[in-house]
Amino acid sequence: MTEKIAYDDVEVGTELPARTFPVTRATLVRYAGASGDFNPIHWNEKFAVEVGLPDVIAHGMFTMAEAIRVVTDWTGDPAAVVEYGVRFTKPVVVPNDDEGATIEVSAKVAAKLDDNKVRVDLLATSAGQKVLGMSRAVVRLG
Repeated sequence: MTEKIAYDDVEVGTELPARTFPVTRATLVRYAGASGDFNPIHWNEKFAVEVGLPDVIAHGMFTMAEAIRVVTDWTGDPAAVVEYGVRFTKPVVVPNDDEGATIEVSAKVAAKLDDNKVRVDLLATSAGQKVLGMSRAVVRLG
């Protein structure tokens, strides 16, 4: 676990360390098993294309979970996240190859709030497109 971040040491504009998360079809199968979400758009290319998608897509909740890892890694304490919300703007398309897709996530402190809390705004992209909109977390720091 990393050293916890102190509220007094953070300023508006503080950038969190960015991360890139790989996503393969195998990742989606493991997530489906863990979450119980076996919707075929997440594993069956034929079905995904038939319903109008370009290919298999990552689960929205998986994408959301990967993004918040930037914040939890930064705080050193997942329980420090007191609010988190996103809007799903574009799917993460995961081709059936050895590389799959990536989700790139950056974040910065957008506001200092009362009670040692800060609002962190996140930017999550895949294939050059924003995949999460209004992605924000409120975090209580030490």
